Amino acid sequence: MGVRKDNMSEAIALIDYGAGNLHSVHNALKAAGAEHIAVTADPDLVRGARRIVLPGVGAFKACREGLWGIPGMVEALEERVIRGGVPFLGICVGMQLMATRGLEFGETSGLGWIPGDIELIERTDPEIKVPHMGWNDVMPTPHHDGAELIEPGEAYFLHSYHFAPESGKDVAAMTDHGGGLVAAVARDNLLGVQFHPEKSQRYGLDLLARFLEWDPS
Repeated sequence: MGVRKDNMSEAIALIDYGAGNLHSVHNALKAAGAEHIAVTADPDLVRGARRIVLPGVGAFKACREGLWGIPGMVEALEERVIRGGVPFLGICVGMQLMATRGLEFGETSGLGWIPGDIELIERTDPEIKVPHMGWNDVMPTPHHDGAELIEPGEAYFLHSYHFAPESGKDVAAMTDHGGGLVAAVARDNLLGVQFHPEKSQRYGLDLLARFLEWDPS
């Protein structure tokens, strides 16, 4: 899974910060057509990558601590993604870390790339189970750049907290679990999905394939 630094201009950086199912995501990216994937915790490799994927499973606070715990990683992400404009994909908690703050186990700051909070799913019906786990519909909201990446279909979800963005313009897709929940957010060169493409069979692989070809410039 290693890629030399001099090959990173052709590589996808899959961020290893101790909080993602890296093997599954790596295999899914490869199945979707990626040729050069670097599973890395090296900020210098991230600075040279042409695409970046941030996975994440578990609690927001633990994931945040893991990512910020790698010296220079957040700065490298800011440099390459926000200032450099390379395509970025956040998966599950990796998507949630794009928010302003998470409210799981207290208030914890996120990357702040897409303004909003990560809040507990409210049970409006005793029949509704939390966590939201299993297959559910993904319904695109095609009103902004990046919407072309999301198509209608079914994907696999596993989460107790959800993204509540400040602006509906950043919502790329919704799902329904006792009420509407954000399934994907997008802005400029940023895409985040609450579901797991690597567990979503053909639907997930097709999404990853579109991400690999995405040119948001």
